[in-house]
Amino acid sequence: MSVAERRGRAGREPSKIPYYVVLSALAFFALAPLLVLVFNSLKSNAEVGRNPLGPPTSPVFENFPTAWAQGNFATTLVNSTILTLGTVVGVCVIAGMAAYAMARLDLPGTDGVLLYLFVASALPFQLFLVPLFFLWNTLTLTNTLFGLVVIYWAIFSPFATLLLRSYLVALPRGFEDAARIDGASEWQVFTRVVLPLSWPGFLTIALVSALGAWNEFFFAVTFIQDDALKPVSTSFLAFQSQFSQDWGLTSAASILIMLPVVVLFLLLQRRFIDGLTAGGLKG
Repeated sequence: MSVAERRGRAGREPSKIPYYVVLSALAFFALAPLLVLVFNSLKSNAEVGRNPLGPPTSPVFENFPTAWAQGNFATTLVNSTILTLGTVVGVCVIAGMAAYAMARLDLPGTDGVLLYLFVASALPFQLFLVPLFFLWNTLTLTNTLFGLVVIYWAIFSPFATLLLRSYLVALPRGFEDAARIDGASEWQVFTRVVLPLSWPGFLTIALVSALGAWNEFFFAVTFIQDDALKPVSTSFLAFQSQFSQDWGLTSAASILIMLPVVVLFLLLQRRFIDGLTAGGLKG
């Protein structure tokens, strides 16, 4: 191809300016609410009413220690950490074994179980609040962190199972067949062959369930009444009265709640991408 032909083809390439315009607009709509939240976290309640979108004229940095103390974050952050870790461990165990059984063991009734999981993922769990509350009250699981963790297992496991099963179905069976020929049991195949290959899928469901458990409010405020056991999502209740809401403290509390999630995502993002691009069997 001559130089003139290459120049002509380069001249006919479509402009990338529309793509940058669309991406810039999407970035603006994604980041602008966060920027406004940061602005409002440094304002007094009166200034938020006068200037709800602009930067603060006189930053009030005292909002953060006040929100920390008033929202009892020293206690609620610990409770949410316990709830999140318990949820992640339980969902990974439940979804991992269920997804492996449906993807590899060719069990009868798998299609019916998949249909049930699809339905369970689509239904709002608030429909079961009243019978679930009476059942938990009978089992003395109300007002306990373990009782709330079990509810989160039921909420997040169906979607996690479907997501992980789709990941396992795409994995090649060659390593597993070789392990079985060498005399490995089904549990050894699962723990020593499937897990090293599918840990990016487990990391994905762990992140999804962790974010869900960290941000969940409805069941937390319903099943936990003891202030010493309340998770961090209920700390917002400390900034409202019967007729008003302190939006400056609420915004500062939102920053405090989001910060651990952002740090966790930034720490795991690189490993998640490396896991997705890695191939073969490790170890």
